[in-house]
Amino acid sequence: MKTGLILFAHGSTAEPANEAVRRITADVAWQGGVELAETAFLESGDPDLSGAVGRLLARGAGRIVVVPYFLTPGMHLRRDLPRLVEEARQAHGNPDINVAPPLDGHPALVSIVLDRFRSAGRS
Repeated sequence: MKTGLILFAHGSTAEPANEAVRRITADVAWQGGVELAETAFLESGDPDLSGAVGRLLARGAGRIVVVPYFLTPGMHLRRDLPRLVEEARQAHGNPDINVAPPLDGHPALVSIVLDRFRSAGRS
């Protein structure tokens, strides 16, 4: 059974921001050997979560993992994402959809912040 990945982001009215998230999805898929990957947006981007689920199912996914591209588990992840996942299940015949934790708490975040700090130069 193939597992598809959805990188789920907030979305922006600035399309270059949405395209940056799509590039991250493509890089994750390539580096991780993930054959089935899509980006989905909460708002101001296309596709939405249900649309991305439909695309993955059409490409042969039997299981889907949604990875929130959010730093902290705020209201969008506690309230909106569970509702959207349930709506997508109902719309697409109850596929197996699991949600990964947000980026918050991942040990690599410290390294990323330090890298950004060092790249900006110390004053």
